[in-house]
Amino acid sequence: MLTYFRFKKIREKQSRVKGYLDLIPDLTQNQRGQVEKIRKGFLPRVEGIRRNLYVRRAELAELLFTEPADRSEITEVSQKILYHQSELENEVIAHILEEKELLSPMQKRKFYEIIVREFSSGGLGVHDVRAGKK
Repeated sequence: MLTYFRFKKIREKQSRVKGYLDLIPDLTQNQRGQVEKIRKGFLPRVEGIRRNLYVRRAELAELLFTEPADRSEITEVSQKILYHQSELENEVIAHILEEKELLSPMQKRKFYEIIVREFSSGGLGVHDVRAGKK
């Protein structure tokens, strides 16, 4: 029973993660305030990009199974998907650089470890398209 509550607490904490800095426990109140300010612009932009990716991928799925398949239209939609993926990557990179400036040297080391771990799956970690579906 104790294990259940421990895992439940871990899941609840993970579900509250909105960004990488949520994974750094020793942020000051001032840092947390600055992070929230940064997120007010970042999170809606990223959500919009994720939504665009979702719509384009649904459109691509339909096109792939339309008879006869229109290869030029499929290529056009896949190019739009690539554009949105690139747009998402650029937003996340700018966001990481902006947040990194708020941190002490020790916090930057922890931030680096978090980024390496999160990106190791081949995506953008907590900001990946799949993160919006959890």
